[in-house]
Amino acid sequence: MLHIVDDEEVIRDALAFLAQSRAIPARCHASAQAFLNQAGSHFDQHGDCVVLDVRMPDINGVAVFDQLAGRGLTARLPVIFLTGHGDVPMAVDALKRGAFDFFEKPFNDNLLMDRVEQAMAVAREAGAAALVQARLATLSAREREVLDLILAGKMNKVVADQLGISMRTVEVHRAHIFDKMQVKTAVELAGLLK
Repeated sequence: MLHIVDDEEVIRDALAFLAQSRAIPARCHASAQAFLNQAGSHFDQHGDCVVLDVRMPDINGVAVFDQLAGRGLTARLPVIFLTGHGDVPMAVDALKRGAFDFFEKPFNDNLLMDRVEQAMAVAREAGAAALVQARLATLSAREREVLDLILAGKMNKVVADQLGISMRTVEVHRAHIFDKMQVKTAVELAGLLK
């Protein structure tokens, strides 16, 4: 989903049209506060991106970006700044602080949409990585030990010997690991964690 945050209706409409032309779903926000009220509750695992105007009447785009960063959302919600009043120091500062890109109005339609698609891909990867980390966090300490040995290519008997547990216990831990990580094979598990 592309979130367009700009106080100018013509810009919101133009960006929504460009997104639609590339089959990117878009949601327009007429104010920064309207966007912030939804920030964090409507983002999905499939990659969201924000095109954010720098100058807006209620809260400026840099302050919005700071709030997103403060909530830990910028990895899964890359921000592309869009402004008609930018300068090089402003762009450099935004990029140093973690913005995905910085465009000046008027902008090249295709270049902007290419960057939106790239930002959404980055967001998808970050969402997938966060999901894997959340699944890993559900493993017990013993399951983590078994997981490490499975990933090292050890057979159940070797795992049992190294950990001083029965082979049946290893099999139970292995089944729990596969269930919690939502995989069916050790190869699939290794691919998920590479």
